[in-house]
Amino acid sequence: MLNTSEAPLLVSLMTHDEQQFFKELGARIAQLRKEAGLSQQAVADSLEIAQQTYANYEVARARPSVSMLPTLAQLFGVSVDELLGLNRGGAGRRGPTPLLQKQIERLTRLPKSQQRVVMQMLDGVLSQSSR
Repeated sequence: MLNTSEAPLLVSLMTHDEQQFFKELGARIAQLRKEAGLSQQAVADSLEIAQQTYANYEVARARPSVSMLPTLAQLFGVSVDELLGLNRGGAGRRGPTPLLQKQIERLTRLPKSQQRVVMQMLDGVLSQSSR
């Protein structure tokens, strides 16, 4: 775990471009976390780190490990490229993931019994709207 007294040292050892990259990454993961309706504590628990350590990632006082990036991307329902901001201006840019898509991705992570309940509710609502 990162000692908070080490955080300023890490930032001071980075180039300006690296600092900017990690500020943008932190802002992206903060936005994705909020869009997913997750608290910092919930994300930290998923990553098995302290909440304060995760908070430091969002404000670029610390850098997440490379091995953590796929887990973060999966948690937020985006690709690692999107998480890193590599799709900017590219032909394959999707933009923000629509809320419905994120909800579907969250649904797939539920136990099968809960998925069936949600699907039954959706079927009921959709059948009412088609009348």
